[in-house]
Amino acid sequence: MREQVFTLIQAHLADELDVEPSAIGEETRFREDLEADSLDLYTLVQELEDTYGVRMSDEQAAEILTVGQAVDFVLAHSRDGASEIPHDGTVRTAHHDGTTDVER
Repeated sequence: MREQVFTLIQAHLADELDVEPSAIGEETRFREDLEADSLDLYTLVQELEDTYGVRMSDEQAAEILTVGQAVDFVLAHSRDGASEIPHDGTVRTAHHDGTTDVER
């Protein structure tokens, strides 16, 4: 389960920030290492909320500084626990323009 959530976050960040997925690990910091701005982080939060049914307040989002912390949050707060995490390998990527790509 953890690997699926990590892969979704990694794919989203790699696409949005135009970085190699291999450059993104659990210890990677959003702002310092990836230079993500508030809009980048907002789209990530939206995707996590839409995909996993989690709800994240602005205060909670501000406390999540690394990719691993985002994975931990999703696993701890998804509806009905891990059963809401897609098991079919689907990766959804939300873009700044409001479109979403779905990869299976």
